[in-house]
Amino acid sequence: MKVSDYYYHLPKNLIAQEPLKERDKSKLLIIDRSKGSIEEDVFHNLPEYLGENDCLVLNDSKVIPARLFAIKKDTGAKIEILLLSKLSNNLWTALIKPFKRVKKGTILVYPSKISTRESNLKSIIEEKVGEGIVKIRFFYEKSYKNFEKDIFSLGIVPLPPYIKNQNIPLKRYQTIYAKKEGSVAAPTAGLHFTNEVFKRIRKKGIKIATITLHVSLDTFRPIKVDNIENHVIYSEKFYLSEEQSKLINSVKAVGGRIIAVGTTTVRTLESATKNGEIKPFSGRTDLFIKPNYRFKMVDGIITNFHLPCSTLFIMICAFANKKVVMNAYNLAIKKKYKFYSFGDAMLIL
Repeated sequence: MKVSDYYYHLPKNLIAQEPLKERDKSKLLIIDRSKGSIEEDVFHNLPEYLGENDCLVLNDSKVIPARLFAIKKDTGAKIEILLLSKLSNNLWTALIKPFKRVKKGTILVYPSKISTRESNLKSIIEEKVGEGIVKIRFFYEKSYKNFEKDIFSLGIVPLPPYIKNQNIPLKRYQTIYAKKEGSVAAPTAGLHFTNEVFKRIRKKGIKIATITLHVSLDTFRPIKVDNIENHVIYSEKFYLSEEQSKLINSVKAVGGRIIAVGTTTVRTLESATKNGEIKPFSGRTDLFIKPNYRFKMVDGIITNFHLPCSTLFIMICAFANKKVVMNAYNLAIKKKYKFYSFGDAMLIL
């Protein structure tokens, strides 16, 4: 299975550069897997394609201001940091640029943005993990305890590099239902939802469940091998409560459909399902959904349009049939849909 088999050409002018003023006015492409058919609509009309026995599952993870800028204490060289995963109160894994400029024991300092207190925050590279990733520990020159608050006060929105305007407010790179901080990229399928859409969903009797998966490196890390089988997913934290597990299982038991909002939700649901039932879970997943994968829980997916040759695009092709997905993408390109994080949406049933 070659990665190159999942390439498609996307004109650069179709990469969405900013969010719509009205979230639910994005276009919606609907794929019916049983028929292989494709329809067009707008996201505001999503509830019309769902039934009263269905259950939407949302990822309530919240994006953190994970992009930091520091300087090396000894040389003054500029260093860019992207926090990936919190290991303890003041210890994180992070992506460092330029990676060659740091080594174990390198001290980084942070220019103050708000007050003298922030200027006391420093960090040390504890370990180089590989592929640009380090373990980085934050500490104070003077004694303070609120590491996370101060780290985040120095950070900015971790927007994808293809977004030219890096000053888009964090609240617009956030779902309206985001609650639990920890993601370094938005679960972008959820960006289209509004209170009005949720009102219509609940009025129709459609259930809503939540999971938490903190989006990390593999959302934007390219596949660097030729064979899909040789790519290794960077694990991500997820949490699924007993209450939400019961809700999802009760819908499945009466023949309702489980509709995952976003690929992060797909990975969570599939990782937590055993013997046809979903189980409460708190831990990590490195599940890579690829061709020939047999889906155990997910019946439908709401998703954005993904980068070619990415793990997310490969997952969608595994769910909906590669030929059908390619046809849908070609139609979207022809109709000038917008792609990627702030782009339009797709519903696969």
